[in-house]
This record gives sequence, structure tokens and C-alpha cells, in this order.
Amino acid sequence: MTTAIKGDNESLQPAEKRAVATIALIAMLRMFGLFALLPVLSLYAASLRDATPILIGLAVGAYGLTQAGLQIPLGALSDRVGRVPVIVAGLAIFAVGSVLAGLSDSIFGVIAGRLLQGAGAISATLTALLADATRDQVRTRSMAFFGIGIGASFLLAMVAGPLFAAYFGVPALFGLAAVFAFVAALLLKALPKDIARPAAVRRPTFRVALRPELLRLDVYVFLLHTILTASFVALPFLLLNQLELVLTDHWKMYVGALLASLVGTIPLIIFDERRGKTRTISIAVLLLLAGELALTFTGFATMPVFVALALFFAGFNFLEAGLPARLSMLAEGAARGASLGVFSSAQFLGAFAGGLIGGRFLATGRPADVFFVCALLAAVWLAMHGFGRPQR
Repeated sequence: MTTAIKGDNESLQPAEKRAVATIALIAMLRMFGLFALLPVLSLYAASLRDATPILIGLAVGAYGLTQAGLQIPLGALSDRVGRVPVIVAGLAIFAVGSVLAGLSDSIFGVIAGRLLQGAGAISATLTALLADATRDQVRTRSMAFFGIGIGASFLLAMVAGPLFAAYFGVPALFGLAAVFAFVAALLLKALPKDIARPAAVRRPTFRVALRPELLRLDVYVFLLHTILTASFVALPFLLLNQLELVLTDHWKMYVGALLASLVGTIPLIIFDERRGKTRTISIAVLLLLAGELALTFTGFATMPVFVALALFFAGFNFLEAGLPARLSMLAEGAARGASLGVFSSAQFLGAFAGGLIGGRFLATGRPADVFFVCALLAAVWLAMHGFGRPQR
């Protein structure tokens, strides 16, 4: 907490508003560079030298491997040296990886650049900084604003990514990601000056980050991003080959579905309590499952695919914002960076696994195989959530 935002008022104070807006914008710019590649990268990777279905999936999800490996140590490091130095270094590494991928003309060069992009693993540190800058009573609301920012970035990326790539090429999209990383680093100057540094920790411990209620959320976010990434390995091929939509029209499908998904996402947010009701997660996962099954069995016409994507995005948007909000409330303050590091590591390991799964099952030439595997993962998640959950 900052000295400027103490008090019992449950409204966001001016310093909190400034911190939340700045951190959300930094995350939006960084994530835009990743999100904008999702709807176009698998098609682009397929045109590169030495490309195979497995390597295409690896190009899409490779960043998740280094993200997963570095979220924990960088989150813990931010507990010791401060959040801002870790964020600056991470953005610089991300920019270098973006440039490398953009200049490469082989699938292996793009994979190397994606791995380097992932090495700028600052998601946990950004979330911990947001928690440092806000009081407990406005934490969930702050995380919701943060999640809305990420959702807006996702929406804009679904529009801009295919259009920008169609007119300027995917290499230019990598270059844009590097520019946005530089702008995000400059935005750190706008943060309030009195955000308290995290309490010094002589020896980081991850024992508090491995409590059962936290590990459950870690598994959930792993499954969420496995399903997301695998789906987006296959979706561009479904839209291009089966629905015969040209690349410049893909954004219309994504944006329309995202807007329609608000009919499901907003009621879930309203229904959810501060620490979250078990039923809201069940409903959200059920929406993911329904969307993947619809893509599997009805992905031959535009309207069924539109409805399927709307169902999928309704569940995804709620979970993407709700899971980190739950974890930030449960994580202990002195080790919040480490706890969020484990969470973010699971999230990006899911992206890596999703890339591999998508590439493996896309090798059959049938995107429906990928969606069916994702539906099975959602079913496993739903069963897992129903058994052994802690009592309120």
C-alpha cells in the first residue's frame, strides 16, 4: 500500500487509480504483441522454411516454455530488488526476441525469437506490483480493471493482428511488438512514487506458494491456456480452409464473437463474490467445453463457428480475470511475487503445452481433432473442480 491511499474508503483512491491504469496499460501493450500473433502466426509459420505441424505448434507456444521457467525466479527476485527493475529488464528481452523472430526466414529462427520473447517473463511481477499499489478492499476491483485491460488488448489484437499482417506482413507485426515494449517501459515513469517496496526476504521460500488452494488455481490457469493456445493453432486453418474466409476477414469473426460473449461474461462477473463462488468457475468451464464441442462437430458453417467462439470467449474472459484475482487475495503479502510467479509459470507452461498439442493433432489435417482434445481437457477440468474442492 502507499501512504497516499490509506483509509477505510472502499473506492479507489487517486494514487490507486493512477497505478492501476498505468500497470494495466503496460500489460496491454506487452500482451498486444503476443495476442496479435495468435490469429496469424500458425499460417505464417506454415510458409517458413523447414516447417512441420509440430514445429508450427512450437512456434505458436514456444514463448510459454521460457515464460514458465522464469516467472518464478523473476517473481521472487522482484520481492527482493523491487518490481520496476525486473519489469524494465523483461521488456527489453521481449523486444530483442521480437526483433529476432521478425528478421528470421526459417521456422527455427522464429522459434528462437519466441523463446526469447518468453524470457521477458514479467506477468507475475506486474500483478504483484498492482497488489502492492492497492488495498485489500479494492484488490479484486483493481484486478478486474486489469483484466478488462487485458481483455481490451485481446479484442484490439484480434482486429489489428490479421489486418496488420495482411497489409504489412507478420515480420512487421513482430516489429510492432518490439516498439510497444519500448513504450511500455517509458510508461513506468507514470507510476506513483510512493508505492511501498515489498518486504525484504533473505531467502525466498516457495512453500507458501504451494498451498493446496493456490495449487488448484495454478492447475486451472494451466488448463485454460493449454486450451486457448491449442485452439488458436487450429482456428486460423479452420477459418481459411473450411469457411474460406480470407485473412483480412478473420477479425470480423473474432470481434463479433468477443462482443457477443459479453452476454455471458458480464453476468458471471456480477454473480461472482469477492473470493469467487465455486459455481461461477463451473459455469465458465462449461462454456469452454460447449464452445470446443461446437467447433468440433459444427465447424463447417459460419454461424455455428461464430456461436462456438462466443461461448468459448464468454468462459475464457471471466476465467482470465477471475483466476488471478482469487490468487492475489489468497497469496501472502511477503511472498506475493513468488506465489504469482508460480501461477504465471503454470499459465505459460499451459501455452507451451497447448502449442505442442495443437501442432500434434493438427498433423492429421483436421482442425476438429484439436478442438476435440481441448473439449476433453475442459471436461477433465470440470470433473476436477467438482471433486475435492475445499468447503467454504
